[in-house]
Amino acid sequence: MFECLIMGDSIALGTKMYRPECVSIAKSGVNSKSWVNAHITKTPFVAKTVIISLGSNDYKSINTEEELRTIRLMTKADRVYWILPAIKPDIQMVVKKVALEYNDMVIPITNLSADGVHPTGQGYKEIAEKTK
Repeated sequence: MFECLIMGDSIALGTKMYRPECVSIAKSGVNSKSWVNAHITKTPFVAKTVIISLGSNDYKSINTEEELRTIRLMTKADRVYWILPAIKPDIQMVVKKVALEYNDMVIPITNLSADGVHPTGQGYKEIAEKTK
């Protein structure tokens, strides 16, 4: 069992920089469907703490809710944190819905970089602190 596991996209990669003790399964630009296709097997993801950042790169033909549910069903952890995408209110609602059903924590990105998607360095520090 891992102490900490970070899964997802470029925001997950950035979070890893501020949580170096965590194991990371992340790829820049990945959407939730591609992540599921690349990483979901019959073996669950087991860790004390899991941090998930997915949905920012999803587009209309992806069933984000189905993909996030698949990930969450395969996740066994004491605590699960979802980093809320900064854009796409419809995706935000899906992340909140899945998190609520599992009593997981949702962490909004409060300090955005100029691209309006990724946290600033301070934003990543805040995410790291909230997930400890």
